[in-house]
Formats: sequence, structure tokens, C-alpha cells
Amino acid sequence: MYDIGRSKRAPKAFSLDDVAIVPSRRTRDPELVDLSWKIDAVEFDFPLVAGPMDSVMSPATAVAFGRLGGLGALNLEGLWARYEDPEPLFAELAAITDEVEATRRMQQIYAEPIKAELITTRLDEIRAAGVPVAGALSPQRAAEFASVVESAGVDFFIIRGTTVSAEHVSEQGEPLDLKEFIYDLDVPVIVGGCASYQTALHLMRTGAAGVLVGFGGAATSTTRQVLGIEVPMASAIADVAEARRDYLDESGGRYVHIIADGAMGTSGHIVKAIASGADAAMIGGPLARAVEAPGKGWHWGAEAWHATLPRGRRVRYDSVGSLEEVLLGPSTVTDGTMNLVGALRRALATTGYQDLKEFQRIDLVIR
Repeated sequence: MYDIGRSKRAPKAFSLDDVAIVPSRRTRDPELVDLSWKIDAVEFDFPLVAGPMDSVMSPATAVAFGRLGGLGALNLEGLWARYEDPEPLFAELAAITDEVEATRRMQQIYAEPIKAELITTRLDEIRAAGVPVAGALSPQRAAEFASVVESAGVDFFIIRGTTVSAEHVSEQGEPLDLKEFIYDLDVPVIVGGCASYQTALHLMRTGAAGVLVGFGGAATSTTRQVLGIEVPMASAIADVAEARRDYLDESGGRYVHIIADGAMGTSGHIVKAIASGADAAMIGGPLARAVEAPGKGWHWGAEAWHATLPRGRRVRYDSVGSLEEVLLGPSTVTDGTMNLVGALRRALATTGYQDLKEFQRIDLVIR
């Protein structure tokens, strides 16, 4: 613990850049490494979830991501759920270079109401392709559209916000009771973000199949600057992993998956997130660099178009390759933004681990 003046004490927290992985005494051929990840009854070739962000996931890219072996999550409050054909709006936003003008225009565009029939259409399109289906809503919208999402036959219902708690206090109406909500759904729920042991433990007790870990550190987020709130990812993941272990004992063996969400712009960050205790990683920035990304060179999250207090920004990215190349290679760059799956496989091979659960036990050092 550190003293902050005379009245405050604080622990030291670590980002993914602050830690490094320690090689073990053994190495392994990459082809002997198993990167498969199973959550609920669905198994994936690798532990990556495409973040539900308009600049990353359209119905088409969600299908492509699923066919490559991961889980593509669609933002059900995004442009695809508000407009029959949002492509002209993506092109319009890409042409705006002034950030104040871009924020103002996004606020106008996203003021269009969400349409239940479009949610159904988009999810049906993904399901018809034969890949796992995941749709994401904020806690404020989850109850409103829950029956629509459930009826669409999704494999996962994601409740994703800047921060999500199991005990929300409000005088503006009855807040979402997560435990009751999840119990009533016939769909596995992934919920977050959270960044502390206690919050994660409460979310696990709601019956969630997985929790998202991360707050304030993503490439498009300005939450740290606007609200002053951030938890470095390595520490956040490790704390939530401890909550998972304690909940496993408390529940008599129920395992809740941890999905790191944010502050992972390179394959090295993904590797260290898994090593810190995550079962999978939800990524946005690396996928925004794919030529198929809907953002057309720009990347943004939901906070960027908040009607009264934007806490995000657009980030300009150059394309580095196709979605398949970003995920599976071959790589033409050396900065960890391509062949993300290959890098994770190589990291396990280099340190001698066979699968992801084993790799979570690896030692880390402070850089």
C-alpha cells in the first residue's frame, strides 16, 4: 500500500504494459497447443470475442469472424439496429475529420430510435450463416429488448456498459435486477464491465455465464479524462480471477468465464490478459484495422456519441490486412496487430503450455 498524503492509502495497480511473462523450463511445438475455448455449450477455435462496436462489427463481419473460429458480437443499439441501410452514414462519418463536428454528427445520427424489427433482421442474418450469434445491449436497454433478442435465438446475450453493477440505485424508475433478469432468460448472459473483486463476485452471483473485465482504458475511451476513473487491466483481471476462484468454492463448482475487455491493442496484450487470468479477450482496435471493418478507417465506441457527456473519441487506423490476416496471418507487420491467434499460439508454445487453462498459471514479472 502507498500513502497518498496523510489521509489516503492505495494499492499499486498494473496495466498490461507493466507486466511481462516469465518463460518456463519447457517449450512446445506450436501445433501441439490447443487454443479452443468453450463457454456454456458453445466451443470456439480461439478465445477472442469481437467487440460490439459499430466500427468493428456489422452482420457481415460478425459472420466472417464466426466462420474464422471466434465469436462476433453485434451492437444492438448501433446503426444496424437504427437504420435499414446505414452504409451511407458510415461513409459520411469517415469523411468528417474535425472531431467536434464528428461528435456532433454522431449524436444526431444515433438519436434515431432503435427498431425491434431491425434487431431481429440482423440477428437472423447472422444465425442463417450457421455461426454462433451474440447481441449486446446496455443495462438501460436490456429489459426493453430482451424478448426480441431471446426470440431471435441468440447463443449469448451480452449486457455491456462502461460499468455494470448488481446493485444499481435510481429514482428514475425500477433499475434492472440482474439476478432476476438472468434467471428468467433462456439464454446465457455475459455481463460487464467490472474491475474489482467485489463487483465481479456480485455479478457472478447473478448467474452470469461470463463477466467482462475492463474500465476506462480502451483506445477509444476518454473515461479516465472525463470521469477520472480507470483500473489498470492486469490488476483488474487478477482481482476478478480471485473472485472467480472464490465463487467456484462458494457455488460448489460453478465456473464463470472472465473476458478481458479493453486496453488490448496488440497480440502481446491479449497474451498477457490470458496470463493474468482471463479465459478470453474481447477486442476492438485490432479488428478496426481490417479492410472489412465497417468504420472505414475510423474506430469508436458507444461512449463517443453519448447525448450529453461523450466519454470517447474516434481513433484513426490504417488498414493492415484482411480480417483473416489480422486473426490468422500471415503477418506483414511486426507490431503485434496481425496474426493475433498465431501470436497467442506461439506464446503458449514458447513457454511450454498446452492449453489456455494451464497458461493462466504462468508467472508474471513487473517490468
